[in-house]
Amino acid sequence: MTNGPTASRLKLALLVIHRVEDLLIALMLTATMGLALYQIVLRNLLGTGLVWGDILVRLMVLWLGMAGSMVATRQRKHISVDLVTRFLSPGWRRAAESLTTLFAGGVCIAAAYYCLQFVIMEYNAGGLAFARVPYWVCESVLPLAFFIIAARYFTQFLMTLAPGRKAVP
Repeated sequence: MTNGPTASRLKLALLVIHRVEDLLIALMLTATMGLALYQIVLRNLLGTGLVWGDILVRLMVLWLGMAGSMVATRQRKHISVDLVTRFLSPGWRRAAESLTTLFAGGVCIAAAYYCLQFVIMEYNAGGLAFARVPYWVCESVLPLAFFIIAARYFTQFLMTLAPGRKAVP
């Protein structure tokens, strides 16, 4: 990547995408906590609650978890085991981290594929999660998030191949 106008536009686009992701996570977390608190108040004070409230909170936690995983991968703060790499020379460490990143991307592509198959099965089954919202819509975050995570791993892997470059988040 050069330092020309294309690189600047790409950096700006990535910055906007990252800010939108962060904003969506903050909004989802606020909405999830608000709905959960509302359910607790309704139950404890009025002896009632929203019929669809609990399932929606569970689904919101799923979406938050997947969004958080995407951000952790973007920031390269995903779970990693570095027991072996600590004892490697810098060259071997870089090679090991590159292969680990490539492997993680492959695992996420497989997860995205099987999650997509799951969502298709749910679509064909036609069940409803709550109100008139089908299960497949609620579960569609799974293949989408795994695909984005895989794309980020593969981008990080490719960036490790460029000499003197850090991985792009």
